[in-house]
Parts: sequence; structure tokens; C-alpha cells
Amino acid sequence: MMPAIAFGLLGLLIGSFLNVVIHRVPAGLSLVSPGSACPTCAHPVRARDNVPVLSWLLLHGRCRDCAAPIAARYPLVELTGAALFATVGWRFGSTPYAAAALVVAAAGVALFMIDLDHRRLPFEITGAMGVGTVVALGVDAVRNGTGPVVPAVLAAALWLAVYGGIWLVTAGRGMGLGDVALAPVLGLALGWLGWGPALVGLGAGFVIGAVVGVALLASGRARAGARIPHGPFLLSGAGLAMLAGGPLAASYLSLVGLD
Repeated sequence: MMPAIAFGLLGLLIGSFLNVVIHRVPAGLSLVSPGSACPTCAHPVRARDNVPVLSWLLLHGRCRDCAAPIAARYPLVELTGAALFATVGWRFGSTPYAAAALVVAAAGVALFMIDLDHRRLPFEITGAMGVGTVVALGVDAVRNGTGPVVPAVLAAALWLAVYGGIWLVTAGRGMGLGDVALAPVLGLALGWLGWGPALVGLGAGFVIGAVVGVALLASGRARAGARIPHGPFLLSGAGLAMLAGGPLAASYLSLVGLD
């Protein structure tokens, strides 16, 4: 229970930083300077107005200086970070793998939102996710043995082959290179847990995408042939598999009589 609470509080703080990442990375701006400021009146955000979620609530969702509305997505991103980090703490505890899962969760939130907004997955974030994941898994291998290394590398190769193959066959129309670059990082993280999570995550991204696509078409919110960013589905499938891929794979095998 304690890792979940501690990770949740950390997730709130990381979520606040992720709002900066989501806004600045696609624009090619520095993450360090200048400091945060109101986009309407350009007044720097005071420290007391930069407390995750709480400041937004106390300010009633408006800038202290010009009363311009502050989008609700800011506290929602912070709350999402807290929820994901707390879930990682509950699922994996204070382990080296938890560090890898936190890296995937944090970068995943930023990539999810950026892909929705700009239809791209910046290589800078994917690269940082890859480096952080490899370092954390390396620490896990040193402490707990190298048993998961080979399955994880093979899973990463499989994910790359599937996504890279789709990209080649569709000449980039089925998905972008950002998806191709992200796929092996997620495959590596899931493969460390075993083939069940790796395969569940690989399939779940496409299933979630298909379900959402059909729902959008049925509701008239998308037209046939419209391009829908795949990154959010890819990340959602990976998140589902990281938390429950093992049991889901076992249930499927039992259902088809292969357990």
C-alpha cells in the first residue's frame, strides 16, 4: 500500500511536468526556460499557483492575473499521472521493474496526448523512454538475474517486425514512423514480464483501435478513410498488458484448451 501512495504523490508532480512536455516538445521549445507563464497575459505562474490539481481548484480554473480560463486537461493530466503511478506501485511495489514501468507510464502519457493533438510521436520522448527503460531493466537483471533478457529482446524484435512490416506494406499510410519507433520499447518492457503480456499488448493495441474506430464511424465523428492516430491505442494496449497481460493470456489459453 505504501508504494502505491508514494508513487501516486510522485505521479502528481510528474504529471505537472508532463503538461510542460506536452506543450513544449511539439513546438520545439526548451523544457527548462522560460518558466511557466499564462499563455494569455504572459504573466509568470507563481509557485503557489503551480501546485498540482490543488492550485487549479483554488483558482477556479482561471489565471490569477487576467482571469483567462485554464483548461481542465492540465489537472486531468496530473491526476492521470498520479493514478498510473499509484497503479504501478500497487502492481509492482518498490522493484527495479517498477522503475521501468514508471518510465513507460510517464512518457506514455505525454506521447498519448501529443499524438492526439498533433498526430505525431516525437522521437525525443520515445528515445528517452527507451533509455530509461533499458537502464531500469538492466538494474533488474543485475539484482534478479538475466532470465527475462532473451524473451524481452525477442518480444521487442517481434513488435518491431509487426509495426515495421505494416509501415512498409502500407507505405506509411497505416501508421507513422513514430509508432514503429515506439513499438520495440513497449515490446521490451512487456517481454520482460513474459510472452503472455508481450503478445496480449501487441494484439490489444489493434483491438482497441478497431473498437474505437468503429465507434467513431458509427457516431459520425469520423469518416471512412480518415486517419486516426494509432499511438493512443498502442499505449493503451501496452498499459493493459503490463497490468493484466499474464492473467489475460492464461484465460485465453484456457478458453481454447491450450493451458
